[in-house]
Amino acid sequence: MIPKDLRYHQEHEWVRVSGTQATVGISHFAQDALGDIVFIDMPKPGAVVRAGQQIGEVESTKTTSTIYTPVSGTIATMNTDLKDHPERVNADPYGTGWMVTIDLSHVGEVDTLMTAGQYEDFLSTQKH
Repeated sequence: MIPKDLRYHQEHEWVRVSGTQATVGISHFAQDALGDIVFIDMPKPGAVVRAGQQIGEVESTKTTSTIYTPVSGTIATMNTDLKDHPERVNADPYGTGWMVTIDLSHVGEVDTLMTAGQYEDFLSTQKH
């Protein structure tokens, strides 16, 4: 259930790196805790972000939750399909539910994030 090729942040965002670009989304754990997602607000391309910074919000039928970026760089693209279909985050958080891509300013930052195994251990300490 936890993809092995991704890195994870303690706030439940995931990162998939390809060269110097990272795709960011929220984990299955996060979307499950939120419930049915009804609205997503993310930064526009060109926004400069730094690791740990709030970059958006996800609104569900239960609550509103902050999205943080696990890496630093410049927003390259946002998943505009989520504007009309935010439920894709619930249905496929690691695929069509991705949120933004970021041109990395510090590729090495990814190495500070949790591996799938470390994230799994981290989740075992979380209350759901």
